[in-house]
Amino acid sequence: MAYALAQVGKPYSYAAQPPNSWDCTKLTAAAWAQAGVRLTAYSYVQAREVRQIPASDLQPGDLLFFFKNGSHHASMYIGGGQIVEASSPRSGVRITSVWNPWNTANFSWAGRPYS
Repeated sequence: MAYALAQVGKPYSYAAQPPNSWDCTKLTAAAWAQAGVRLTAYSYVQAREVRQIPASDLQPGDLLFFFKNGSHHASMYIGGGQIVEASSPRSGVRITSVWNPWNTANFSWAGRPYS
């Protein structure tokens, strides 16, 4: 989680070139790699590489997937109702509320990487 937080303020790019720019799953995969857990940097694959958990059981480091029963965007829970995410070219890597209006409307499921 510390690695993801250290990327806050860096730009988002569809052609991400870590560590200078990020997309959502390159950020979550790189963060978990720091803990020795390998995740694929594609949202639909990453969503299958985690154990689904109830949103009420979120712990720091858990991943959240979005787009109404899909997995087109991922973020990492950091605790205290907050996530770190590489969300868009406009906002880059940022910390935001896990249940902001967009996230609430588009939430699919949460997952915990096997470690």
